[in-house]
Parts: sequence; structure tokens; C-alpha cells
Amino acid sequence: MGDVAVDARSEHDGPEGGSASSDRPGTRTKKKQRPFWKELPILIGVALLLALLIKTFLVQAFSIPSDSMQNTLQRGDRVLVDKLTPWFGSEPERGEVIVFHDPSDWLKYEPTPQPNAAQKVLSFIGLMPSAEEKDLIKRVIGVGGDTVECKGTGPVKVNGKALVEPYVFAGNTACSAEEKGQFKIKVPKGHLWVMGDHRQNSADSRFHRDSPGGGMVPVDSVVGRAVVVAWPIDRWSTLPVADTFDQKGINTVAATAPGALALTGAVPLVWLRRRSRAGA
Repeated sequence: MGDVAVDARSEHDGPEGGSASSDRPGTRTKKKQRPFWKELPILIGVALLLALLIKTFLVQAFSIPSDSMQNTLQRGDRVLVDKLTPWFGSEPERGEVIVFHDPSDWLKYEPTPQPNAAQKVLSFIGLMPSAEEKDLIKRVIGVGGDTVECKGTGPVKVNGKALVEPYVFAGNTACSAEEKGQFKIKVPKGHLWVMGDHRQNSADSRFHRDSPGGGMVPVDSVVGRAVVVAWPIDRWSTLPVADTFDQKGINTVAATAPGALALTGAVPLVWLRRRSRAGA
């Protein structure tokens, strides 16, 4: 009887004598990592996309080009502006420092910087303040329905309440004695009255009362609230609202709002009750 041919290869060997462990159930093959230089463009693309989304919906950097907000803000400061809150229907409040689009050619005589290509790209994705957009930064003094008044050198009054303004530039008076600095106005609904902290060096709502809109800033023109001075490092600080804007009686709407809200909620309940009785 002839001998039985025996395959001398181990049961762990593959058809060609190599290891067959990768073919066995429950085993894994180690995938070869892609070189870092191939991953880098993807990482950069994701980073740029995230930066663009953050700039569009969350936070944007702005540069301070003038002295109109001294000493709160200095020329050359970089501030971060909260753009998310307005998406939830929140409107600017008294005392907030806001960035807004030029409402009616306030900056028509101001030169517009010409950035280079790199600056345009960086400002587009929000890594650098925009140099082309004509935006302004001021403090909200009055909101829709408020009566704002300046008489003599001040103080500024909102709805008859005098403001204590510790942020006003040292040596300035709260109101300017010149003609345009003397006023008593009522802010229309959906608009804001804004003033710079450097009162004697700020072309704000006071000085645009003869312009279309009467110096008011439409709420729709607001980019967002400036919340932090981010640069230079030694100037890092938050931009809080002064306590004077919380004083009792300054808000003429607050006293009637709860009643109006209760009435609004009661109407549908009464209607449903009457309907159920009619169907009985």
C-alpha cells in the first residue's frame, strides 16, 4: 500500500507557507496609517470650516479704530462680539457695548482700509477683524420706548432717572454743552440710542439727529454685544453693564408687562371654556 502524502505545512500556515492567522475568525489586521502630510489638508479644512461657523454664528473679533470709547476701549484693542444671543430673539439692553452696521452713512467721510489678500482670507473666516466692513461700536443708552435727555453737562437721564456713568472718559462731562449735545428724544420701537464713553470725542446718536433715522440705530443693524477685550493680553477684561441701568423705575415697561402677559394667556383659556359650554 502506498504511503499517504502528508502536507508538512503547519495548520497555522497559509497556502503559500505564510501565516494564515489573519484568515481566522476573531483576528484583526492592523491597518496602515496614512502619512501625516496626507491628513494635514483635511485637518486644515475642518479647522477653517469650524472657524467660519464660529464667526458666522457664535463669536467674531473686531478691532477698535478710534478713541470714541475710551477709556473702556483703546484704539487698537481687539474685542470679541457675541453673535449667538440675537439668534434666540434677544435684543440689546441698556448699558451694553454693541457693534452695529453703519445705519445711515455715519462713516461716509471715514477712509476704508485696503487689506491684502491674506488679511481678506483671515478676516473672512474670523481669525482677524474685518477691515472692509463699516461697523461702529458704542454703548446702548436707550432702547425702544425710552425717553433719553441731556441738559447742561448732565447727567444723562433715561425715563427721568439720572445715570451714574463711571465709564465716561475722565475729564468729560456726561452731556456735551454744545447744541447737538442738548436733547430730549423718545426712542422708537425697534431702535436704539447709542453714545460713546468718550463723550466729547464721539460722533454718536447725538450728532446724527439730522441724518435719516434721526440718529437711531435699528436693532436689525446690530451685529452683537462686545463681551471681552481679548487683545492685547495686558488689556484682557470683560465688558459688564453698569449697575445704574438696573435702578428701580428706569424700565417703564416692566410694571405693565406681567399684567399684559397674564391677559394674553387668559384669552385662549376663556375661549376654550366658552366653546366647551356651547357644545354641552
